[in-house]
Amino acid sequence: MNVFRILGDISHLLAIIILLLKIQKSKSCAGISGKSQILFALVFTTRYLDLFTTFISVYNTVMKVIFLICAYITVYMIYVKFRKTFDSENDSFRLEFLLVPVTGLSFLENHSFTPLEILWTFSIYLESVAILPQLFMISKTGEAETITTHYLFFLGLYRALYIANWVWRYYTENFYDQIAVVSGVVQTIFYCDFFYLYVTK
Repeated sequence: MNVFRILGDISHLLAIIILLLKIQKSKSCAGISGKSQILFALVFTTRYLDLFTTFISVYNTVMKVIFLICAYITVYMIYVKFRKTFDSENDSFRLEFLLVPVTGLSFLENHSFTPLEILWTFSIYLESVAILPQLFMISKTGEAETITTHYLFFLGLYRALYIANWVWRYYTENFYDQIAVVSGVVQTIFYCDFFYLYVTK
């Protein structure tokens, strides 16, 4: 495991912790897309089903469990604990516009036609577009709280570090996963406008 992978994982975890602390401290989920959080919970659930079948390392297992727990805590806070503060009117992105094509693509383009592999592929494709409801919500309201922008920044940084990880693995291990790389690049592109605004503001 190289430094880019570890820094990417830390950045991803930091993004989630920032979001959870924001919700807990303010006792509000205003400005946060519950739909994006549902998609991320679905991403982790379908990707980490191999927890029951494959052991890679203690680090890998612990990180998977932490991401799963944090994803479901976030969804719980938005839709149960602080549901009165949830802005459902502006969180109006239609999830079927993402789920239907992602599901179809995961059946058509995968490494092997097995249930776990299709679900893993589905998670990779879905993660590349899961942030769209959040970005749509920000564009619709025209504002984002500072803590929400920090959350998005660290999510974008996580993707950028993972691209560096793939480049590193290609040159040191001759390893290349087209599905993961293309999906990661697509996801990073979605953050480009946001990164520009984050830096200039």
